[in-house]
Amino acid sequence: MDPVSVGLLVALAGGAGGEVGRQAWAGLSALVRRPFGRDGGGQVPAVGSGEAELVRLAADPGDQGRAQALSTALAVRAAVDEDFRTRLADWQEQAKLVRTGDGAVTNTISGGTQNGPVLQGRDFSNLTFTTPPPSSPGAPGDSAADSTR
Repeated sequence: MDPVSVGLLVALAGGAGGEVGRQAWAGLSALVRRPFGRDGGGQVPAVGSGEAELVRLAADPGDQGRAQALSTALAVRAAVDEDFRTRLADWQEQAKLVRTGDGAVTNTISGGTQNGPVLQGRDFSNLTFTTPPPSSPGAPGDSAADSTR
């Protein structure tokens, strides 16, 4: 199981993602506060639940160190509690719906001439460009006489 992203934890603790983000944080809080799974033969493992780390991050949402501590606590608990691991994986799938700004964008344009719009950014959809193709040299409308009309 992949560890929970520190960036996601910081963003959710800080209130990113609007209502979906608040629901994701509440879901994680409820999950962490659940008792350990019953698959250990009735014994509670000698690891923390992650609740202390959750509370510390909530008190200072921008602290990357606290977010890393929570991510580590979640990973350790998931390693010893199968029920928690399954529920945490489900939570992570749902948390992917939250747009936190996490993720890198690299835009590069090099060499040549771009004849038309150049759009740089992330997560574009439903775009339409209606620009005319560039005219070739010597084509009608390309001479000095034509430009004075």
